[in-house]
Amino acid sequence: MSKETYRTLCRTEESIPLFSRDWWLDVVCGEANWEVLLAEKNEQVQAAWPLYRPYSYLVIMPPGTQTMGIWFAPFPDDMKYASVQERKQSLCKQLIDRLNSRVFLQNFPYTFTDWLPFYWAGYRQTTRYTYLLHNLKNTEHLWNGMNQNLRRNIRKAQEQYRITVRKGIPVDDFLRMRSLTYERQHKRNKEPSDEVLRRLVNVCRARRQGELWGGYDETGRLHAAAFVAWQKRSAYYLAGGGDPSLRSSGAHSLVLWDAIRSVAGHSDTFDFEGSMAPGIERFFREFGAVQTPYFSIGKGKLSLIDRIRIKWRWC
Repeated sequence: MSKETYRTLCRTEESIPLFSRDWWLDVVCGEANWEVLLAEKNEQVQAAWPLYRPYSYLVIMPPGTQTMGIWFAPFPDDMKYASVQERKQSLCKQLIDRLNSRVFLQNFPYTFTDWLPFYWAGYRQTTRYTYLLHNLKNTEHLWNGMNQNLRRNIRKAQEQYRITVRKGIPVDDFLRMRSLTYERQHKRNKEPSDEVLRRLVNVCRARRQGELWGGYDETGRLHAAAFVAWQKRSAYYLAGGGDPSLRSSGAHSLVLWDAIRSVAGHSDTFDFEGSMAPGIERFFREFGAVQTPYFSIGKGKLSLIDRIRIKWRWC
């Protein structure tokens, strides 16, 4: 019953984040592998907490998903800050008390700023970072805020390598670019898998909430590609890749720049989804994006067998 209530809520409530939407969870988790805890009052949902539970004792993040966490129904504009915090903490406690899981690990969105109820309940927290671009419609401001080296790479891609960015490229072309990137980085396991990513692209396209961009040269060679999804509150850079033999063209920078300008018609914020890897973090920062912290909250530890079972499940 909670799941059906939540599906109804997702159809009417715009403030629910993209990664917590029922249709998104159906794709990345599988319809039978996610659940939701609800806090209700007078038949109105006050808070909702979607959970990916691949096994009965385990709640973790699904593949291809940056954050989930607890959603709160909007509070009245004239409600005092202290009252809002008290109410949020009370709702968190209600939901935490109902969570039955030996191992828990979930990333919360950057809008979730008070993890004290989890601390009081014995959970741990690690701070992670994403990078955000705001006011996407002001392209002149965005361009001027970029690192000089990044602007030079974009111009090089356009003028020296004659790269043209196309929107709506074939999924297979995008997946091939991603595979080449994984090979260059010597990574064996893709997360998410090609199968999950293909389903996400198809669903996002059908809902007109996501698209693929690719940078091609004059001979038709694809240099780099990117997958971006969006909703009204934000657009998200979900995955990308490029041909290692053509990295010097600067096409990846140009593809992302074109995608950012394109999604400005749908959202006013662009979320690079962050990275703790130095090279990737630096690349996102060069766009002039603002470093923004978010919480990774956990309890218990994954055993070696747990990790093997999860990797096998995602393959």
